[in-house]
Amino acid sequence: MSIWVDSDEKLNQMLNALSDQDLLAVDTEFIRTNTFFPKIALIQISDGKECFLVDVLAVSHYDGLKRLLEDSDRTLIFHACAEDLEVLEHGLNIVPKNIFDTQIAAGIANVGYSMGYARLVQHLFDVELDKQETRSDWLARPLTERQIEYAALDVAYLHAMHEILDKMLTDQARQLWFEEERAAVYALVSDRKNTQNYHRKLKGAWRLNSDSLTVLKRLCDWRETTARSLDKPRSHVVKDNSLLEIAKRMPALVAELHGIDDLYGGTIKRHGSALLSEVAAAVQDEPLPRLPEPLSKSVSAVMKTMRVALTGLAEGIELPQEFLSNKKELESIVRSASQGNCVWPQRLNDGWRGGLVKPALEGVLAEVKF
Repeated sequence: MSIWVDSDEKLNQMLNALSDQDLLAVDTEFIRTNTFFPKIALIQISDGKECFLVDVLAVSHYDGLKRLLEDSDRTLIFHACAEDLEVLEHGLNIVPKNIFDTQIAAGIANVGYSMGYARLVQHLFDVELDKQETRSDWLARPLTERQIEYAALDVAYLHAMHEILDKMLTDQARQLWFEEERAAVYALVSDRKNTQNYHRKLKGAWRLNSDSLTVLKRLCDWRETTARSLDKPRSHVVKDNSLLEIAKRMPALVAELHGIDDLYGGTIKRHGSALLSEVAAAVQDEPLPRLPEPLSKSVSAVMKTMRVALTGLAEGIELPQEFLSNKKELESIVRSASQGNCVWPQRLNDGWRGGLVKPALEGVLAEVKF
């Protein structure tokens, strides 16, 4: 049963009904197609029996909902919660304190790594969900019956999932592992806000010399500020490949911007002067060191050996290999080791990985001569 909440009065009725519940399932529906920031449209909250659909477009006051969802004595069940946490914080200034993410729990319990909600429902309950409404217009009103049914189903199985997965984690003595991964989610959400080094993410940035890389950082920082102020996706302001080419050419005149791929006349008219200003201003910045080149074949081979070792470890402890270490971490380790000073990512030094993953990788490095 789902209850539509589209007024402050109905929201208060919902809050009264849920005030003594210490376990709630939560999901959100939002749109992020043509905007920088996500536009929250709906919040689904279930106590395991009833599902409340909070129409964010119709409710005015959220102080009570904030208290409900931020109560550290109450556990909120999410599935793949990173985006939900971002949406709730940006849209309503709600930052849940105590979460149980069923996607993370399924991975730690060796049910499957990064499983989507529908796939996990099918795996645990042999129920196939219709996901056709995933990308529908959640800001439209009224919502269709199919949208309402879809939204309610997104929290319908979370309590049962929690019960199963929590028991599995307890039986496998992996509750502490789960707690560590749960804490990492907050760090991930926080890290997404940090765009100071966005220029390092652009494909091909390693090819730029120091001066051009310094320009690229300025251009990326300018685009970030502009995209946020206009509430437009970064690519709608200026595309990555255009920024790379501008940084490479370092133009001084508007005429020099013409002919750059994906930098159209309208974009030049709107942002050309600003782009040239950033290029010129970069001369005053401290030059950035060039980015590392891609790994050589011999060093890449060491990474492959590391993955093989982690695959064997994962099979031995019955855990998805992807949970042990990611590509970025392995590349950082092998790159630093090849330069004679091996630096270990923090999460491989601490917690459960420190006693499992690090020794396995150290064994590989001990057999290598760079």
